[in-house]
Amino acid sequence: MIAYGFSEYGGPETEYFLDVPIPDPGQGQVLVAVHAAGVNPADWKVRAGNRKDTVQTSLPAVLGREVSGTVVQVGTHVDGFSVGDRVFGSTAAGHGGYAQYTVLNASSAAHKPDAVTFAAAATLPVAAGTAYDGVDQLGLASGSTLLVLGAGGGVGSAVLQIAKARGLSTIGVAGTGKQEWVAGLGARFVPSGEHFADAVDTVVDGIFDLVGGDTLKSAVSLTKPDAPVVSVADPVLATSLGGSGVHRRRTTEAYEAVADLVATGVLTPRIDQTFPLERAGEALATVESGHATGKVIIEVG
Repeated sequence: MIAYGFSEYGGPETEYFLDVPIPDPGQGQVLVAVHAAGVNPADWKVRAGNRKDTVQTSLPAVLGREVSGTVVQVGTHVDGFSVGDRVFGSTAAGHGGYAQYTVLNASSAAHKPDAVTFAAAATLPVAAGTAYDGVDQLGLASGSTLLVLGAGGGVGSAVLQIAKARGLSTIGVAGTGKQEWVAGLGARFVPSGEHFADAVDTVVDGIFDLVGGDTLKSAVSLTKPDAPVVSVADPVLATSLGGSGVHRRRTTEAYEAVADLVATGVLTPRIDQTFPLERAGEALATVESGHATGKVIIEVG
């Protein structure tokens, strides 16, 4: 099969197309013919070597962590999935999504609802899944105010939509180019920058952070005592401030719940650009530039 990956840790110059055997699913796994793969900042961070301690990688490695597609082979001890099922999920350790075929653990895969496109399904495991788990973790009651730092990206925009559906008021901090998008999701928009906290000008009940650093430190000063804080960008700092990182579930049940939000119109993933597999490098470069507002997708077949 054709796949896109990297040969050594470093910059984009380490990326190239691989001609590798189609993998076999192991116990508790399914082999999927990939229709769409999500592109995420974590992909280039893995390539750069920033995730050596948390992401299992054998070089050369195929990039990508989330896909949608059709099951073409089922491993042993798998219940609930059959050949021909349309599914989405997180790639199994040692496997990537920028490929014609990949392997998913059945426990980290879910059936794709008919009302959800393959492209939309491929955006769910990382960005929407992180948003769903984080909002659950915050546990805010309806009517509470949630401050979202970095509200204009794939995770942040999903947080705004999920929070709104749960009756939360949201304040979204993002670059000025994303004002219309953030406000359109029902949030009060606040431009990012050194003095964003002055513009918030209210006490908030919780924080969902996608920026970290000094921005997170400033935001914590806006919270009520013991307000919950979760951070994707800087979990170590969040923990030191009394919060934590987002505890990801990556389970069939969690993915089914997120897919149902899309199928029922509660959550609408924003797909900025799509690229064919032969332009996978361009897709990753778009995300690595930091200018993508929504999700970038690689369409495979």
